[in-house]
Amino acid sequence: MKQYLIDGLRLEDYEKLKRYCDETFGQPSLGSIYWVEMEPSLMNSMQKDHMECQPHYFAFELEEQQLSCELLVRIKKNIKCDCMSYADKKQREWLMDKVDAILDDLEISI
Repeated sequence: MKQYLIDGLRLEDYEKLKRYCDETFGQPSLGSIYWVEMEPSLMNSMQKDHMECQPHYFAFELEEQQLSCELLVRIKKNIKCDCMSYADKKQREWLMDKVDAILDDLEISI
């Protein structure tokens, strides 16, 4: 699985991130998985065409020592669809910039 991984979190970093994610993305599913909605303007042509599958998401898994962000663009309505794919360059950059901005806002330095 391709992912953007932030490791080496201290307990206080984890607690800040947990509060932020709970407030911003809602309660996690499957224990520690947060669904982060992708900016709609970043959808590729297939994702735009699949109106019934929108919105599209990235999965963040927050654990005490790391934040793992899958680079797979997912949907919640089905297990599999052709519109699910690894992030293209602009989607990947958006995700990494988003994570970096969250860390900056929370004053977490890694």
